[in-house]
Amino acid sequence: MILESLASVLGMMAEDVRTARTKDPAARSAVTVALLYSGVHAVWGYRLAHALWHRGFRFTARFFSQAVRLLTGVEIHPAADIGRRLFIDHGAGVVIGETAELGDDVLLYHGVTLGGDSMRREKRHPTLGDGVVVGASATLLGDISIGEAASVGAGSVVVDDIPPGETVAGVPAEPIDGADRSRQTRSK
Repeated sequence: MILESLASVLGMMAEDVRTARTKDPAARSAVTVALLYSGVHAVWGYRLAHALWHRGFRFTARFFSQAVRLLTGVEIHPAADIGRRLFIDHGAGVVIGETAELGDDVLLYHGVTLGGDSMRREKRHPTLGDGVVVGASATLLGDISIGEAASVGAGSVVVDDIPPGETVAGVPAEPIDGADRSRQTRSK
């Protein structure tokens, strides 16, 4: 059982490295990603903190997540629900709140905030569907849903739901008609 768990963890770590190499043209090697990518390290730290959180070690999980934040510049609450293959490019300044939910294959650039808009103990952070891309320094606030394969432009402020496949930008974020998604996902 321990060997199966270790194999599973190592498999996920290898998947994260492959994801970074696929999504970042600057990634020169798997060794470089594994040793030097703070966004990847933050995701690995989150996974350990998340496991501790769900096993009832909440203080330890929070303490560990804060240590990871100090080392990586990325703050992910251990209670957040994050799917597979999350890639945080450049990492610095990313904040993912307690009730945030992220699907698989999400790409976040530096400075992204998935923040709350309520002081009550309720769902108060965004939900991002599979394949969502969020540009640098974008802020998504509240219990909003970002549909599958949607894109949020850099510096945008999002306070309303975004339908699947939609591209939005601005303050407040509004749909961009005829957006070239291939160009949007390459820009930082």
